[in-house]
Amino acid sequence: MHNQIAEFINKNVNGANAIINELVAGVGDKSITVESSKILETCSALKSSQEFDFNVLQVVSGTDYADRIEVSYIMASFSKNLELILKVKLPRGDKHNLPKLNSVVSVWNAANFLERETYDMIGVEFVGHPDFRRILCPYDWEGHPLRKDYVVQEKYLDMVVNPPEKNNTYDQMFGRNLKLEIGDPKKVSASWKEDVEETADEAKDGE
Repeated sequence: MHNQIAEFINKNVNGANAIINELVAGVGDKSITVESSKILETCSALKSSQEFDFNVLQVVSGTDYADRIEVSYIMASFSKNLELILKVKLPRGDKHNLPKLNSVVSVWNAANFLERETYDMIGVEFVGHPDFRRILCPYDWEGHPLRKDYVVQEKYLDMVVNPPEKNNTYDQMFGRNLKLEIGDPKKVSASWKEDVEETADEAKDGE
């Protein structure tokens, strides 16, 4: 299916340069990447195609890598029983110059809230969005929480964001303590926070 879709995109959207992302060691799902500047035209072509009829947008999400931001669109065709992950790559930018991408709200109304969430969490501006603003954080919140370089502000409207007395340290350390109790860390799945604290403690011990 991915071969046919990539061929369709390249035939109908000039400059899309659709390529198939093959599975690595058989893990994950295949996807197709297109040029970011052609995302609106590509989505419009896929929805209006009688062959594929991708009439449902399920997900818009962003991922922050060290060298780029990837935005993924998961779309489906209920009439053809198809599902597709379509991706674009963007420069990471910074807080003064966020990466930009054309909105696809004109193709699927469902993109409205999905694009707002992606902007809020990962910091991608969707050009042409009819109601472009944050959806999860306050409108004047600093930064985008799912970016690797995100730093939580100490205060918001004179309120301490993460007051120590509100942090449930016992629950946060539950996984680490359970590892110690059982004696076999492979039998316990712990959170990233515990892993980071363990690493920090081990580094201190080694000094």
